[in-house]
Amino acid sequence: MLTVHTISSLAGFDALAPEWDRLESGLSPRHPFASPEWCRLWWTHFHRSGLACRDQLRIYAVRRPDGALVGVAPMFLTSRPGFGIVRTRELQFFGADPYVTELRGPICAPQDTVAVMEALSAHIRMMRECDWVQWRGLRYEDDACRPALSLREDDRLSIVDHFLPVPDNWETFKSGLPRNVKESLRKCYNSLKRENLDFAFRIVAAPADVPAALERFFELHKARACREDTVRHADVFDSAPARALLRDYCLALAKRGALRIFQLIVEDKVVATRIGFVLGDEIYLYFSGYDFAYSRFSVMTTTVAEALKHSIENGVRIVNLSTGTDVSKTRWRPQQVLYHGGYEVFAAVKSRAAFRFVEAIRGRKPQLATRIAASA
Repeated sequence: MLTVHTISSLAGFDALAPEWDRLESGLSPRHPFASPEWCRLWWTHFHRSGLACRDQLRIYAVRRPDGALVGVAPMFLTSRPGFGIVRTRELQFFGADPYVTELRGPICAPQDTVAVMEALSAHIRMMRECDWVQWRGLRYEDDACRPALSLREDDRLSIVDHFLPVPDNWETFKSGLPRNVKESLRKCYNSLKRENLDFAFRIVAAPADVPAALERFFELHKARACREDTVRHADVFDSAPARALLRDYCLALAKRGALRIFQLIVEDKVVATRIGFVLGDEIYLYFSGYDFAYSRFSVMTTTVAEALKHSIENGVRIVNLSTGTDVSKTRWRPQQVLYHGGYEVFAAVKSRAAFRFVEAIRGRKPQLATRIAASA
């Protein structure tokens, strides 16, 4: 019995924002990308309005019969080309960027995901605005709920988030770590001492200090991405919109005391840094960067350890290590949340053909037999 209301203007977006913010703040584990603040900035910096591609705002508010907001789907309708009769129309969530937005999808409680998805899918089919929907960020309360959805999943759109429920003191947390991690931490600190290198750990939080801290972050993040003799990492902030979005968001958080830019300083220069977003009694550890000349000292591990220690000592209940599965996260023995994704391609011949065409351009194999929803 859920109802869906479509918002297609920024005025409507702003009117919904306070209610949306209350809904998002009640979820856990939290991430910044579900907030109306991040989504508003994302639309400002990333939406397109050219001849080749045009984005139109589509925010869906899902409510119970009593009017209570149970879900929000921050989405946009992309037309390729931007105008004309012959075009493809894809509906997708905010966050279509070079991984600046690490998680995207509906904002709702896990136990409401299936009901919210079914309401959204029915509403979107009724509106007949798009050829297909790219669904992401679906967190099911129980895998048994999954067959209730008409969606056919695509593993390429699924993602894992890692988070740590932490105790109220650092020593208790450290004592619970595996022996090899404890030994690794000891070596990190001792390796600097052996070469008579003092280090300092600094936290940038004041708005006036944010621009310089972000510039150093961009430098270190880019330098890491340019290395060819180690595991490759993309320069996520290579574009002007990506840098502008992060600057604006960090300044907004700093003004209300919710930003932490962690820095490790050796020989009077920042050699490693990681950004943290404080979300109530949780913190989300975002991207990092480090000076490869100091990699033998495992400076990034030391930075994360110091960030964890600071967060725990300042009342944080959950540390979100962010998405992606690599040893820098799994070594801490975090809990995981799997977010599912997939496509719903409408049954019209034109929609199927449009989907095949776009997938061919993207260099993907459509596998339509497992993706096309049986919807009219």
